[in-house]
Amino acid sequence: MNPPNGPLPPPPEVAGDPVAVEIARVWITSEGQRASLAGGLWDDPAAWGLMLVDLARQVADAFARDQGADPAAALARIREGFDAEWDHPTDAG
Repeated sequence: MNPPNGPLPPPPEVAGDPVAVEIARVWITSEGQRASLAGGLWDDPAAWGLMLVDLARQVADAFARDQGADPAAALARIREGFDAEWDHPTDAG
């Protein structure tokens, strides 16, 4: 793992969007994953599911771009990891 040096910058589109809001920050620590979330952002928790799928697609695209991989294969592998973690959690959250 090659971690970034310091906080990640916001995407360029954020600066010009007056309704843009940060909804999550996620860290990997020696004790597992930790997150700071805007938990009350949506009335229906299903909206978080939609966001997570959109995020998985963005991660797959970034991984494919950085690793020279196929985005669809990367997304399928992400889903495999999601399903494995869903069925057998490795972190209490």
